[in-house]
Amino acid sequence: MPKVRAESELLQAIVLLFERLGITFSDVGIRVSSRKVLQAVLNMYSIPEHLFIEVCVIVDKLGKLTREEIEKELISTGLPDKAVQGIIEVLSLKSLPKLEEVLGSDVEAVADLKKLFSFAEQYGYADWICFDGSVVRGLAYYTGIVFEAFDRKGELRAICGGGRYNKLLSTFGSEDIPACGFGFGDAVIVELLKEKGLLPDLSRQIDDIVFPLDEELEGPASTVASSLRKKDRSADLVQDKRLKWVFKHPERINASRLILVGKSEWERAETLWFLSFI
Repeated sequence: MPKVRAESELLQAIVLLFERLGITFSDVGIRVSSRKVLQAVLNMYSIPEHLFIEVCVIVDKLGKLTREEIEKELISTGLPDKAVQGIIEVLSLKSLPKLEEVLGSDVEAVADLKKLFSFAEQYGYADWICFDGSVVRGLAYYTGIVFEAFDRKGELRAICGGGRYNKLLSTFGSEDIPACGFGFGDAVIVELLKEKGLLPDLSRQIDDIVFPLDEELEGPASTVASSLRKKDRSADLVQDKRLKWVFKHPERINASRLILVGKSEWERAETLWFLSFI
């Protein structure tokens, strides 16, 4: 797949998900940048490569800490004041043309981002994305394009995030291969859907409640539940509950049947005792 095309596909997948949930670009935006932006700035000031990850972790706090606090942390790594100011100035940019003006058009980070934004126009989701130099993602394995989805009101933390991570597999002792991906914050997306009145009805749909009448019958009860599930029944195996609670439970959740697994019945392999709630 051509360079940056994979990241463009990821962003399309994210946008399609939002759209299918009823969320629009008026509700959510996606900030985009590249780890190579920071690398280019460090190269401008001849900063040793071994400081790259440490600087990434610090500048990932932009927007969470004050500028003075960020400056103090960067200086503590041994960076000269001129480099610190340069890093913060570039990572504070919100305009891709301005970034190109500062770094130059021949810098790989600028070329990648321009190509990504061109793809966004072709895919039709350009209204969803914006350049933000402060997006670096704090994890060490990111190597290129990075992005984070945010709510336009600014009330929630990042909804999802990801990017290019060609050095991920080596952190697990394997050989690195080119890769990219993203992850969602499930609690955050639920809060957003609640706020927009878009959260679907997620009430449980249970067909059968299975309950062993004795602790030693938990195994047989599991067998019964498994058999029902193989027949496309939704079965809930209930244990460690009082019998009075068990009798009321199916009606509370609108289950069709309560199946009690009794010792003598199981031993004789007779028909189980069904109480229907239809």
